[in-house]
Formats: sequence, structure tokens, C-alpha cells
Amino acid sequence: MKNKLMQLLQNNASKERKPLNLVKNEAGTDATLYVYDIIDSYWGVAAKDVASLIAGLDQSMTLHVRINSPGGDVFEARAISTLIKEFGGKTVGHVDSLAASAATTVALACDEIIMSDGAYFMIHNAWSIAIGNKTDMQEMVALLTKMDGTIAGDYANKSGKSLEEIAQLMDDETWFTAQEALDAGLVDSIAQTADKPSNATGKQFNLTAYNRAPKALTEPPNDPDLSAIFASNSRRLRLLSIT
Repeated sequence: MKNKLMQLLQNNASKERKPLNLVKNEAGTDATLYVYDIIDSYWGVAAKDVASLIAGLDQSMTLHVRINSPGGDVFEARAISTLIKEFGGKTVGHVDSLAASAATTVALACDEIIMSDGAYFMIHNAWSIAIGNKTDMQEMVALLTKMDGTIAGDYANKSGKSLEEIAQLMDDETWFTAQEALDAGLVDSIAQTADKPSNATGKQFNLTAYNRAPKALTEPPNDPDLSAIFASNSRRLRLLSIT
């Protein structure tokens, strides 16, 4: 049995870490938080760090949360979501390239979500691992069912879709393009390509832990030099994967 969450974390352990940056504009009216890594208290973006960064912000400011993340720990994402919801000013989520799994929980905490053309928004069922007897397994099923219900409720509240429809989309591990996410009611608008930061690319992450990741995020680039780099990194990451 594969621990999918640990596979995702381990597969991306060797990539360059992206620090959790907070940048304020000169006028003091806006602040931008960059969530450009896995969401996890050890491997990437941690809720405690988000809390430290936004604690000193003026509550009248607009907080922009820019996201490029393959997901991670659902509870860590929930804590980050709570911090964003409790911020006094307006919050704007920007899906710069990838908001997958737990990263969508962070996006949905914002008052408004803007998604870049060419970006992806992925929803699926929660992952975990259990060791023990049948009672332990039944308890894990019950916990995952509750987690999925909470997550589905977030998507339903944002999109206006029924819980049944959302549950099916989660079962299918659905990857939305920007237009599809807009049509589904999961985001509020699509940004112009020029607004997308040049250093944001979902292809930088190893997404083999997911079953239906789009080829655009998993296939090597057409450039011969970049293809060689991609292949070399993929071989190294496979050696680190957990099965």
C-alpha cells in the first residue's frame, strides 16, 4: 500500500525550497504572501510561519495570497485557512500556476480567487495511512469520511454545486483549467497571462503521487536541454519515492 501523502512529500524533498515570503507595497495598502511550496509543518509552508508573517499587518490592508503548490497536509492547510479568514482586511487568492489538494483549501479561504490562464485547480479525496486491526481501519475510514465531508462543504459553498456533485468530482480527482474552474464557480475570475509571475510553474513539482495529473504538468518540455534536466531530476526523484 502506498502512503500517497508521504509519496508526494518525499518525491519533492530534493527540490529547491521556496521560502514563505511576505512583501508589502510602498503605500502600505497591500501585502502579498507567497505560498510557493508544499503545505506541511516540516517539508514546506507551515501555519505557524503564516501566523508570524501576517500577525503584524494592519487589518485595513488587502492581503494577496499567491499560490503555486501541489498540496500537502490537510490539517496544516486548514489552520492556514483559518488565519486568512480571521484577517481583518480583504483577502485575494491568486492561483498563479497550481493549487492542488490542500492548496485549494488555502485559496478558498480568500474573499476572492483569481486564477491565471494556464493554471490548474485540483480537488480529490483526502489521503492518510493506517496500521492496525479492523477497528483501526474502520476508525480511519470514519475520519477520512468526515474530512472529505468538510472539504466538500467548502467547495459546495464556493461553487453553489450540490454536495453529491462535488463528491463525485473529488472521487474522480478532477483537474480544472482556469476556464473550467471559473465555469464551476470555484474561482471568481481569470487573470491575464501577463499578470502571472514568471517564476511560477506547476511543472517544477513531481506530481506522480496523483493518478490523473495533466500531461502539461508531467511531460518533459520540448526544449532538448530542459528535457535532459527534467529526465535527470525525475530519475533522482524516483529513487526517493516511497511505496
